[in-house]
Amino acid sequence: MGTVNPRRWWALGVLAAAQFMVIMDTSIIGVALPQMQEDLGFSQGGLQWVFNAYVIAFGGLLLLGGRLSDLLGARRVFAAGWVVLTAGSVVAAAAGSATVEIVGRAVQGAGGALIAPASMTLLMMLFGHDPRELGTALALYGAAAPAGGTAGVFLGGVFTQWASWPWIFIIYVPIGLATLAATGLLPAVGRRRGAIDVLGAAAVTAGLALAVFAVVRAPETGWGSTQTLLELSGAAVLLALFLAVQKSSKAPLMPLSIWRTPGLGISNAAMALLGAAWIPMWYFLNLYLQQVLGYGAFASGAALLPMTALLMVFMTTLTGRLLGRFGAKPLIASGLLVLAAGLVWLSAVEPTGTFLVDVLPASLVAATGMSLAYIPALMSAMAAAPPEQAGLASGIVNTTYQVGSALGLAALTAVAASQGADRLGDLPALTDGFSAAFLAAAAIAAAGALLTVLLMKGARAAAAASPAESAGQKERLSAPLEVR
Repeated sequence: MGTVNPRRWWALGVLAAAQFMVIMDTSIIGVALPQMQEDLGFSQGGLQWVFNAYVIAFGGLLLLGGRLSDLLGARRVFAAGWVVLTAGSVVAAAAGSATVEIVGRAVQGAGGALIAPASMTLLMMLFGHDPRELGTALALYGAAAPAGGTAGVFLGGVFTQWASWPWIFIIYVPIGLATLAATGLLPAVGRRRGAIDVLGAAAVTAGLALAVFAVVRAPETGWGSTQTLLELSGAAVLLALFLAVQKSSKAPLMPLSIWRTPGLGISNAAMALLGAAWIPMWYFLNLYLQQVLGYGAFASGAALLPMTALLMVFMTTLTGRLLGRFGAKPLIASGLLVLAAGLVWLSAVEPTGTFLVDVLPASLVAATGMSLAYIPALMSAMAAAPPEQAGLASGIVNTTYQVGSALGLAALTAVAASQGADRLGDLPALTDGFSAAFLAAAAIAAAGALLTVLLMKGARAAAAASPAESAGQKERLSAPLEVR
């Protein structure tokens, strides 16, 4: 593995901070959405693009980011990602219209797609020499994600309530500059020769964006309208082009042969359905708190803190132990069922509801389900792949989660709108719409649990239980990360 880096723990701090900020970028906007809607003129249905523009760019470009990291050097790509993320933050903060805001969020997502795979590659370079240190480093790095989610909810409320919503983006400018200044702590890697599948990356990102756009617009234009059918057909053509490029390319972003790996498909299906249920819940719960219960931005952020704090504690202390004892399959299935139960509970919200009765207990149940399912689904997808494709499997499952989140939010926004969630100021109609979205999300989570029970192989899923404890798994984690 070469010489041990004496500054590796300081470098881990930089990488964990990057993970913290990338995840915070998806949660910090939640409580600011109503203010952004009022100031920038978003429609109730179009508001979701503040979130979807980020996750589509992030998920669609994640595989390309991993490939660039492999070819150009992880430290260079990590630094470039922060330059892009910071630039997108400036655009998003200065936006005077909905269109410019969406562009800024997409640029932020592109930056995140460079940072995330480069961070994992650098972590493996720093700690791949020692399985014990690697396990500690992965735990600390992993803990940065729920910590970022928690901080985002709180800081989003603070900035929106006592400053203004642009500050949720301005905060990234000094942090980005400080991170760039600290990249000298990270190991440098030389460039490598190889092709970059730009056409594949463009096709998959454009196809996903067009599919989400079609679903978002369908309630207005009609599901059977010529416009909707053309948009969905265009998305299908672009995604088919992506598959064709992957099949013919000498250096594809996603070699299609990996899908012959037993268990990989169902693990990714579970991850997609988890994202499709969880992210809409988080989105509509923010809107219910502010648009129905009348909470301010800070109060709304504070109301979501118990849920995000529970996620952080469970993921960092409990889930790993349960995973080692029971394996992935039982945790994924039970976690999705618990999430579904929490969502069904949330669907009983009332226009005259209260936080303690209508929100807190149900959100804690849902968060418990998420904390049980997420890490096992992630590790199951990675464990299903052979060692030489572990990096690729990681990239696919992260992309799957982001894509599932975006498509789920688009579909459930259409469901909510059809039941009255587009009637701002009409509290019963808004509540009916949000309730319908929660119930539909519960159905998605339950479907994920059923598929897991029926199709996931227990032995293969259980292999993900202890990701850094055996020499074999050490080799898997330290395999070259062409993509993530």
